[in-house]
Amino acid sequence: MSPSAVSDLNQNLYERIEQWRHRPIEGEYAHVALGGIWLKRFWGGEVKNVAVLLAIGVDQEGYLQVLGVCEGTKEDAESWKNFLRHLKERGIKGVQLVTSDKCLGLVDSLAEFYPEAAWQRCMVHWYRNVASSRFRQRR
Repeated sequence: MSPSAVSDLNQNLYERIEQWRHRPIEGEYAHVALGGIWLKRFWGGEVKNVAVLLAIGVDQEGYLQVLGVCEGTKEDAESWKNFLRHLKERGIKGVQLVTSDKCLGLVDSLAEFYPEAAWQRCMVHWYRNVASSRFRQRR
């Protein structure tokens, strides 16, 4: 394939991804899980770490739906606020419970955007924290 054909395909793909990312969120999602993952991204000739923020909701029929994905500069309060605002503007509603790790930027931002929702710490992260602290104490 020619470089211009690859470029055209990439442009088409990026447009479709952006349409998906900005689609309206319909229905209610009583339970939403939020999380972030760090990935390496090559951009402008250099490799940088970026945080990818993710929201997965349980719809009214019990199915998991990916509600949003957003790149953040880091997992801080500003990045989480921008992401939560993005979800709210797209129409997410009915949130009663949010599950996440204990990222302070995230936990603090939840009260601003979903004051009616309860928060629960992800048990996997909790167990990891307990196990790592017990291991550090025994050394």
